[in-house]
Order: sequence, then C-alpha cells, then structure tokens
Amino acid sequence: MKAYMVFDIGGTYIKYAVMNEQGMKLEGGKVPTPQEGLEIFLQKVSDIVTQYRQSYAFQGIALSSPGAVDVKSGYIGGASAIPYIHGVPMTDMIRERTGLDVSIENDANCAALAEGWLGAAKETDYYICIVIGTGIGGSIVVNHTILRGASLHGGEFGYMIMGDPLQKNPLQSTWSRVSSTYALVEGVEARKSLAKGTLNGEDVFRLAEGGDSIAKESIAHFYKKLAVGIYNLKYTLDPKKILIGGGISKRSEVIEGINQELKQLKDEISKLDITVEACQFDNDANLIGALFHFLTIKKPKSGFNLTRQDK
Repeated sequence: MKAYMVFDIGGTYIKYAVMNEQGMKLEGGKVPTPQEGLEIFLQKVSDIVTQYRQSYAFQGIALSSPGAVDVKSGYIGGASAIPYIHGVPMTDMIRERTGLDVSIENDANCAALAEGWLGAAKETDYYICIVIGTGIGGSIVVNHTILRGASLHGGEFGYMIMGDPLQKNPLQSTWSRVSSTYALVEGVEARKSLAKGTLNGEDVFRLAEGGDSIAKESIAHFYKKLAVGIYNLKYTLDPKKILIGGGISKRSEVIEGINQELKQLKDEISKLDITVEACQFDNDANLIGALFHFLTIKKPKSGFNLTRQDK
C-alpha cells in the first residue's frame, strides 16, 4: 500500500498523519511546535518520519505551512508565528534529512484543495474559499489548481477596502479589519467597555443567545459586512461556489445569516442569486489538501488519478 507522511505546521502544534492515496488518515498525532529554532524543528520532523518508516513504505512527504509559500522553490516568504521557517529552502532541507520527495503548500490553499478533492466543492471546477478568523483570507481554485497571482497574493480577500476611500486612511477599513471574527469581538468589547481580550467569538454568540442587545446588533452588522464583501467577490470572480471556512463557519446560524443578507443585495440590475456554504473539513483539512497537492504535482511518479476516490 502506498503511504504518505503529511505535516500541518502551525504556530502551536505540528499535526502529522500517515495517509493513503485516497486521503484516509491511517495514523497520526501532534507535537508542540519547537520554539528553539530551525534545527530542532527539522530534527522533530525527521524523527516522526523515522518512527513511522518502520511500518510504511513512504512515497513522499507533504507539508502544509503558513506564510507566502513558493511551491516551486520550497521557500516560505512573508511572516508567521514561526519566524525560523521563513527564507530557507524548507523542502530541500527535509528532503536531505529523509531522502524522500517533499512538497509544500500554503495552509489556506491546502484547506481549499481538500474541499475540492473530497469536500463541499467535490463536483465543482471553479470555486473560492473565504476563511474568516483573526483576519479574512482564502483561495481561488480553478480546475483543482490554486490561482496564486503574480505576487502570490491571489485569494487575499481581506485586503479589499470596504469603507469610504476618501477617509484619512482607507486601509483602516479593509475587509479583515472590519468584518473578521476578531473585528466582531473587538467591537462588542468596545461597546461594552470591556478590556481587549475579555471575549472571544463563542462568547459573543453566547451573549446574543442570552438576549444581549449589543451582541445581537453586532452580529447582525457582521453578517451585513460579510455579505457585501461576498457580493463584490461574486461579481468580480463569478465562481460556481463560495465556501466559508474558519471556526465560525461551524455555526449554522452564521451561514444562514450571511445568506439572508445576500438575498437583500438584489435589484433590477444585480439579479444574481448569491449563496454561501460551509466548508466540510475542519481539523484535518490542511493535511488532506497538502496530500492532494503532493499527489497532483508528483502524479507522473505516483500514478495518482484525480477521480480515483470515486471508484
């Protein structure tokens, strides 16, 4: 049986899994992400591969990583909570340690690829994923391929300016700043005169369920601001499907609330019926998508078939 070692590199934990070619997790776990530096990180990854190599004949290693990932060179640009992974030939270094083929992809892109392979966009050849959390990011997927853009910023939806462009600093009203889960929480804290960090997203929804008027009004505004951005993306990109990811997407009322607001954004000119769906995968999305990326770019060696899971 062909097996693959897959890693999801996060700021707090490195998740790992042994997976087969159909995207099934055979074994797995997680370890704290080393804080000491690159050498300890590489040794940890190598040790995990060695541990499972006793039981599996690995065809390669697939990585999901934060940052502006260059999938061809294996370098990770940008910034993240793990400074030492940036600016080094990550895939080459892991390949040298293990002797295995290695691929790497951005974590948000991995989540989107997972949805197209086995999830909510399985039958769709053109879709976008919008990930809502501390900021707003996402991916554009065409024929199972990420649209990266000339500067690797394809899918960075959170940079859209949503406020008045004539205000003193329009960049203070980007979609991430005004419509993310963080913005929702921060707004409720400010209106209730609470210190920053007092609440989280779950707290805000719990307050609303208990009848808190500030929380209820803030959530209603949250849906409206998300709907406006989604409207813009639909008319700009016109994808077949729009998927919503991030922890907040697991609340069915969020998807319903956004769709209710989208229904209002119609007139005699803007007639499209725009709807969103929740992403199907959660904790394992990055692992599944990282494997899909590996199989896709290595398919001459692996014999991978995009439709194999349906047979």
